[in-house]
Parts: sequence; structure tokens; C-alpha cells
Amino acid sequence: MTPEMAFECLLISRDPAVYGTIDRVLRNFSISFDHCLSASKACDLVAKGNHDLIVIDWEGEASSELVHAIWNLRKKRKPTLLAISDDDSVPVAHITLRKPVTLESGRASLKSAYSRMLLDHRLSSRYALMASSTAVDSNNRSIPVKVTDISEGGVGISSKEHLNIGDDLSFSLRLPGTARPIYVQAGVIWTREYGTAGCEFLSIPPVDRDILREWLKAKTQVKKPLIPV
Repeated sequence: MTPEMAFECLLISRDPAVYGTIDRVLRNFSISFDHCLSASKACDLVAKGNHDLIVIDWEGEASSELVHAIWNLRKKRKPTLLAISDDDSVPVAHITLRKPVTLESGRASLKSAYSRMLLDHRLSSRYALMASSTAVDSNNRSIPVKVTDISEGGVGISSKEHLNIGDDLSFSLRLPGTARPIYVQAGVIWTREYGTAGCEFLSIPPVDRDILREWLKAKTQVKKPLIPV
């Protein structure tokens, strides 16, 4: 994602007609993009960049090798992959755009890709949150904690009490601006000597999960598309 909070795309195509159409569609979605003529020349760009979306004008084996390289990248978050192909489906791609590419079909495919990128961004982003609470572990021990950050999948916490990897903690948490606290159960997955720990959510009541998702959705900052999505 760019400093302006726009999604970044790498478009790989040597076809001027495909480039012209996809260029217009990407701009409509306020997606910044780099352009490369062939899959064989795109590996370095993918490795060095931070692309949220890869659009490949499918070229068979060369494109398959690029996708294999993408999946092997040592990055936590993998890009959304959209393949432009003569076939109805490219199994290794998240989305397939059937040729011939039109503005209408391009918009429909990019809309699906955009929704997937938004969800992925929300799932992977962590938001600062300094909220105090009292957690209860599986031995019914009360532990004062401070929740330092939160995401869709878990929380970061700090505590003066000793925590172990594998500890299960239950606590209530008030998100700023929400009507009531949410109740979560979380498992400790890493700890540091200076009193911080990372936890993944084990259980959240459905209503509380909805409150968390709406709060995270409101926090998500992404450059808005020029068209309705």
C-alpha cells in the first residue's frame, strides 16, 4: 500500500488492448500500479515490492513459474492474484478474468479483487489500543493486563504478571466509541521478557464479534475508489 493509503498492483501484460482497459479500471478503483511486459521479468518487482494485487495476462508456464515464486515469498501477506485468460478458470488464481477483456468485465473482476484486498487488509492490520482490563486464566488467576493493540485475529497485551505461551485468558474489553465492552477468550502465542505478549482469539460471542468487526471496519483507512463498490 502506498503512503497515500492506495492499494498497489503489478500489471503483467504485453497486450496494448489489455493494458488500456485494465489501466482505466485500476484508476477507477484508485489503485496505484506498476507495469511489466512479461512474467519472466516480473519476479524481481514482486520480490522487492509490496503489491496488494497481481494482474497477470496469462502466458502458461512462465506465468505459472511466477505464481510459484509469489507463493514462496517470505512475506506474511500474499497478494491477491487475478489472471486474465482464454479459459474460464485458472486454478492457481483467486480470480479469473475471461478474454476478451471489456470495461464491464474488468470492473466486475476488479470489484471482487478489491473486496478481497479490503478484507485481507483489515485482517492483517493492527490498531493501537491502550485499554486496561483484568484477565482470568484457566487456573482462575486474575491478571491485570493492558491491551496495546488489536486486530481481527488477536491482541497484543502487556502485564507485570508472568505469562506463558499456551495460557488461555478471558477478559472484557471496551473499544473506544462503542456502546459496551466485548468479551473475548484469547490464547498466548508469544511472550517477551519485558512483559509483553501476543494473543490470538479463541472465542468471541457472535454479537461481540460483530462489534469488533464494525469497529475495525471504521478504522480501516484506504483511498476511496472513484466509482461505487
